[in-house]
Amino acid sequence: MSLRVVGAFIITATMASAACSSSSPPAGPRVYFAEPKSGAMVKSPVNVVFASDMYTIAAVPPGEVTQVRPGTGHYHLGVDTKCLEPGTVIPKADPWIHFGMGNNTIEMQLPPGQHTLVVQAGDDKHMTAMGLCESITVNVTGE
Repeated sequence: MSLRVVGAFIITATMASAACSSSSPPAGPRVYFAEPKSGAMVKSPVNVVFASDMYTIAAVPPGEVTQVRPGTGHYHLGVDTKCLEPGTVIPKADPWIHFGMGNNTIEMQLPPGQHTLVVQAGDDKHMTAMGLCESITVNVTGE
């Protein structure tokens, strides 16, 4: 086999490998914003919709929670904050809003300017898990 043929084979194999790895969707559960999209120009009140893949969203069971349901949780929305580290209990205070009934939408007033929105899933005890957080930026117009 000539050097030219071997070189072409290596380049072709490398390109095919790169194409396969870059086009594959991320594996595993995730939560994200269905709307608005990151970078969107929005007016207040802002309609926010959450979604999930491979993770069950459900209301927190009534009463004292002693065990968590595997692969199940609910949304939390943080405004002008960052994702919390995995294994952290999400505070029941500003800047976090809990969606313990399993709901996935909110219409909220935000002042004009740029804001960071964070959707983070928490289990029945409001504990965060690896990979179940997304952060976006939106620009609220003054109109």
